[in-house]
Amino acid sequence: LGSDWLSSKFFRKPHTMNNAIVAVLYQKNPPPIKDGVSKPMKPGGYSDSGADIAYSLKQKGVSIVTPTPQPSLENDYDWVFPDTKEGIQQAISQGASTLWLNTILYRGHPVEEFLDKIYVVGQKPSDVDIYDDKWVTNNLLREKGLPVPQAELIHSNSLNGVDIKFPYPVVAKPIRGRGSQGVVKVDDIATLNDVLKDTFSHETFGASLYVEPYLPGEEITITVMPPGEYFIKGQSKSFEKHWSLPTVKRFNHQNGIAPYNGVVAVINNSAVLSDEEEESANIQIVRAQCAEAADHIFAQGLIRIDCRSDSDGKYYLFDLNLKPNMTGPSRPHRKDQASLTALAADKIGWDFSDLLLNMLKQRWTSRTIEEGVPQSQIPENQ
Repeated sequence: LGSDWLSSKFFRKPHTMNNAIVAVLYQKNPPPIKDGVSKPMKPGGYSDSGADIAYSLKQKGVSIVTPTPQPSLENDYDWVFPDTKEGIQQAISQGASTLWLNTILYRGHPVEEFLDKIYVVGQKPSDVDIYDDKWVTNNLLREKGLPVPQAELIHSNSLNGVDIKFPYPVVAKPIRGRGSQGVVKVDDIATLNDVLKDTFSHETFGASLYVEPYLPGEEITITVMPPGEYFIKGQSKSFEKHWSLPTVKRFNHQNGIAPYNGVVAVINNSAVLSDEEEESANIQIVRAQCAEAADHIFAQGLIRIDCRSDSDGKYYLFDLNLKPNMTGPSRPHRKDQASLTALAADKIGWDFSDLLLNMLKQRWTSRTIEEGVPQSQIPENQ
């Protein structure tokens, strides 16, 4: 498939958002087990970031529908609808014309029934079903010539035959993980066997995981935005392909792994690169590679890709996240809850609400994706 196909599939023509009425969804139930692999549910189902999004949009004058008429600032569930069929129908019955998919998606998700009837912000559930599998995605990107670490798949029924073909230390990871939950750096085969036995005994992540070499260099994360029209520093700018926000570096790791943001706020272990660092050849190369990766998986919404360098300074893409954390410092009691994407956005002059408004401009329906109907031809009151 060539670049012309990509441009026609992804480019969103400018359209007004004057009549956008937004409902933010959160994850009500765990996703189904797929091929013996589980994805653990975040407590609260992203209702915290969903409430941050809804509140911030409302403060910017965007019409928001909520489950309760007068949502409390501190009650996350007052601001978001469950991602069940009933929850989606309730949001639409209250006038929602756009669903913000701040939830975990998969093939068969209830929202699929509504994708030809309403705008959404986020990914296609069928794409997430495929590319949320890190083993599948990393193999795809490696086949496309992108730098991805070697890896070996380990099943629970083959514990006695584990034979890693690259040197220690290594990192054991869930196939459908969430952040750094369940990610462990191990230094030898004995420790790896202990980690595998413990992980498989709890069945939190299912019956398989994978192992890759530990990269000792700097860790960075890059947010990639979908093609479309954006408002940056007072000017409208169009992108015909995926493009990257400024790079964020990670530090203060715990045993070589960046801690989950629910444990350590990202403002305490992350920062955008300086202009000089951003312009370095290695960073410019990996930024372009991350944008290319987003093309390969047909990302309809923003994604975030974690990368790390080896001892020679070469960066590898090691974790593509289709549902990056989207907490934001919008509500008074959550001023320390900036996400990695929000940190990156700040470098180009976007505060959290500016980031959200630009994400909202990239909303889509299945007709814009599958039938090539320009967004300008879709009635705004849907």
